[in-house]
Amino acid sequence: MHIQRQRLLDRFLQYTRIGTTADPNTQDYPSSRGQWLLGEILTKQLKEMGILDAEQDHYGLVWGTIPATVDGPAPTILFNAHLDTSPEAPGDHCKPQVIEHYEGGDIPLLSGDFIRISESPELEQLIGKTLVTTDGKTLLGADDKAGVAAIMELANVLMEHPHLPHGPIRILFTCDEEIGRGTRHFNLAKAGAIAGYTLDGGASGTIDVETFSADLATITFHGINTHPSVGKGKMVNALRAACRFVANLPLDHLAPESTSQREGFLHPYVLHSSVSEASVQILLRDFETEKLDEYARYLKNLAQDAMRDEPRLRIDVQIEEQYRNLGDKLRDFPLAADLAEQAYQRLGRPCKRDAIRGGSDGSLMSHLGLPTPNLSVGQYNIHSVKEFACLDEMLAAVEHALVLTQLWSDQGRV
Repeated sequence: MHIQRQRLLDRFLQYTRIGTTADPNTQDYPSSRGQWLLGEILTKQLKEMGILDAEQDHYGLVWGTIPATVDGPAPTILFNAHLDTSPEAPGDHCKPQVIEHYEGGDIPLLSGDFIRISESPELEQLIGKTLVTTDGKTLLGADDKAGVAAIMELANVLMEHPHLPHGPIRILFTCDEEIGRGTRHFNLAKAGAIAGYTLDGGASGTIDVETFSADLATITFHGINTHPSVGKGKMVNALRAACRFVANLPLDHLAPESTSQREGFLHPYVLHSSVSEASVQILLRDFETEKLDEYARYLKNLAQDAMRDEPRLRIDVQIEEQYRNLGDKLRDFPLAADLAEQAYQRLGRPCKRDAIRGGSDGSLMSHLGLPTPNLSVGQYNIHSVKEFACLDEMLAAVEHALVLTQLWSDQGRV
């Protein structure tokens, strides 16, 4: 299919070496300088391929168009990946390690740790494949530089082989997806597409057609600070109150540690505190959007109970909408997922439709008017220093995307 395996690998390794960790503690957009740098590199590479309208806009988003090669009308589709990496683990100074023809077993990392089959059973399906890890001290950044590299190879192949039939294809690389800001400056009119695809998934053959719906709860505890030597009867310790609040959240259910498949959860993940004031951020997640209101009421009731126990304590609960289930919009436009499935069938490969226990730029794009399923691109152990990627599955993602572009061009001739 004209794909250059080594070029795909070389670009992926180049991108992973650029630190693009998102920073949730700033309102700058993008939130880290590395995202600007990677975007500049991608824009230059797209122009070198002959994509004349390639640009990095003033928000740091990278846009480009692969011109149609078919005569007559054909739908425009969009491929998207994000430039940033998760702030949940170190991302700078990544040192990628390439394992050709993985032989099986635990993978030793230079840090002295291992990627163990007992923790990553997917490895058993990847024997003989080419894997990329880090030294075990940082993220690899395959989430989502595997998607970035795959889209860049797709663009390269299509620009090098104009005999391949396809309609107009828009490329978009977004920023700060990991901190919920990936589509903050997404322009639906500029995208100009009938459907989109995020390349931001795991094992081959998966079409993600649902995501969680998500809200963010910020619980602020207002205490009373005095010198501890005279604290008796006067001090109300906001830190203690916040800790008690978190300890009262369920752990045997409604928690990431004890849920799977379609079960939702409450996830406390950030605590900032002093004696006088503390704040806890809690992620509210469920596939059924209406359950988020139920979770919010539960948190507010916990806050009321805490204030009854200590009337001098004040607790504020703020709920912020983050994103909504991708499936709510895809059901209105089934063709996007149907053609992705047909592309796998044309390749003679098995596939499945799945639901992500998380979100994607596609969640927000779909609710803004661009139906956008998520596709496999070979990411594993994301948000962890034991993250790894499978080059063969990245290559398979490019192959799938090539067939998908042809299927969409056929829609214009129906």
